[in-house]
Amino acid sequence: MRTQLTRRNFLRAGGVAIALPMMESFTPLARAAEGKKSVKRMVCLSNNYGIYQKAFFPKGAGRDYGLPPTLQPLEKHREDFTVFSNLDHGLTGGHACVPTFLNGIRPDMASSFPEGNISIDQRAAEFVGAATRYSSMTLKVKESNQTSFTRTGVQVPAIDVTAMYRKLFLEDSAEAKKHERLRLKRHGSILDTVLGRAKAVNRKLGKQDQQKFAEYLDSVRGLEKKIDQQHPWLDQPKPKTEMEEPRPAPQTADEMKIMMELMALAIETDSTRIMTLSSGFSNGDFGLQGGYHGFSHHGELPEKTEALKLIEGNQIAQMAHLIELLKGKEDTINGGTLFDHTMILFGCGMATGTHSCKNMPLVLAGGGFKLGEHRAMPEGKTDRVKACNLLLSMLQNFGLEVDQFGTSTGTLTGLEWA
Repeated sequence: MRTQLTRRNFLRAGGVAIALPMMESFTPLARAAEGKKSVKRMVCLSNNYGIYQKAFFPKGAGRDYGLPPTLQPLEKHREDFTVFSNLDHGLTGGHACVPTFLNGIRPDMASSFPEGNISIDQRAAEFVGAATRYSSMTLKVKESNQTSFTRTGVQVPAIDVTAMYRKLFLEDSAEAKKHERLRLKRHGSILDTVLGRAKAVNRKLGKQDQQKFAEYLDSVRGLEKKIDQQHPWLDQPKPKTEMEEPRPAPQTADEMKIMMELMALAIETDSTRIMTLSSGFSNGDFGLQGGYHGFSHHGELPEKTEALKLIEGNQIAQMAHLIELLKGKEDTINGGTLFDHTMILFGCGMATGTHSCKNMPLVLAGGGFKLGEHRAMPEGKTDRVKACNLLLSMLQNFGLEVDQFGTSTGTLTGLEWA
């Protein structure tokens, strides 16, 4: 496959990053800079209306299951993905559960959890820090992205294909860089003031409030560190590409293909290691007239269920396209291909468009996991497994030393990785 861009690596020391052209002779430097552990990437794909389950879930379990219609585009990669059934977050609430896909916690429940409703991508982004230009990217195609949340409960805004291209490849003007430096300096000054007054405030608090205040200060110090880490990237050149700046396409399938190509380029250039994407439907896609929400309330009417198969089959087809792209690109940091070290999760917080949140549609590919089967988990009310166990396994695979995430009760047994 022809490489479309000039890849760059960075020599890091003392908080300064110096851009170097990516060449074969520099590969050992890249590995040394990252340490002995392999560099992992995480991609999460979703929609806001669930899945037509009769066309998604296999009838048989194990490795010899029959591939259902919606998953047919993944046939070529059968050994590289696993589909799960009977995993969910144990929640109700219909559309209110869409934001729970990557955390298992509704926003209105966040205050009851130590890390709030932070999503798996943002938890991983904290771990990555400033190792890449963008700690994460939240993306959208024909639909809002409601899946990414910081630990303070802020929903991360999403960008389209044009904005993503500009972030990856277009250099900011001198004036824009100047404003960004001033913004970082201003935020740093505010944090200095907050931390400077913290001792005086702390003395006036009771013991319980002092503990809460200490947690708040930890988050402030984390933000301060993040601001410090952003400074070196202002003067680092962005990678180059022959790809022309894209515009949102009339057809969702065309725009999704562009987005997958940009996501692959983002991973190849090590611009980011974490991405989430929510996709939807545009009236006229596949010759259909209507809206995704209307189709999702199908009542088993053939014209609506067939529409869902086309829409959701395309979402899986685009996932297969991303897998193909990553398999065709060399991983100059880890060796092998980019797919070998990139986990891709497809799923939805609301399991079906009929507002059920039970039995979430979940497919996991890549990342070095041992895959290639249909994992039919226990479906009884008392022995059901939390979907957050899968998310915790992904975080550990990514490199985080954590034993709890969201509502997890442990890691997902039987899901191993090299």
